[in-house]
Amino acid sequence: MAAKDFYHEVVKTALNKDGWTITHDPLILELSSGRLEVDLGAERLIAAQKDQMRIAVEVKSFLAPSTTSEFHTALGQFLNYRVVLKVKEPGRVLFIAVPSKVYRNFFLEELAQLSVKEYKVKLLVFDPDEEVVVQWND
Repeated sequence: MAAKDFYHEVVKTALNKDGWTITHDPLILELSSGRLEVDLGAERLIAAQKDQMRIAVEVKSFLAPSTTSEFHTALGQFLNYRVVLKVKEPGRVLFIAVPSKVYRNFFLEELAQLSVKEYKVKLLVFDPDEEVVVQWND
C-alpha cells in the first residue's frame, strides 16, 4: 500500500463536511498488469434525482520544492487513473484535491490553466486549516 499524502485525513474530513460519504480508503483498481490505488472513493446522494454521485479523489499536497515537477507527476497519475476508472468504474468522476494556497499560487498560472483545460482535469480545492472544500473546478 502506498504512503498516504500529508493532507489525506484533512481531505477526508473536508469531504465529510461537504456531505460526502467515504466509501473507499483507498479506492483499489485491479488490472491484469497490477493494481492502482486512488486515495479516496466517495459518494453522495443527489436528493432531486434519488441517485448516487460517485467520485474518486487523488490528494496532492505539493510540498516538494518544485511545484511544476509535482504537477507533472499528479497529471500523469490523473490521466492513468481516469483511463482505468473509465473501464472499471465508469460512473465515478476523478478529482485531484489541492490545497487552496497551491491553487492560488500555481493552478491559476498559465501552464496549469492550459493543462487543466487541455486534459479536462477536475480539481477539488480545500482549505487545510479549516478542513473544508472551498471550490470544485469541474
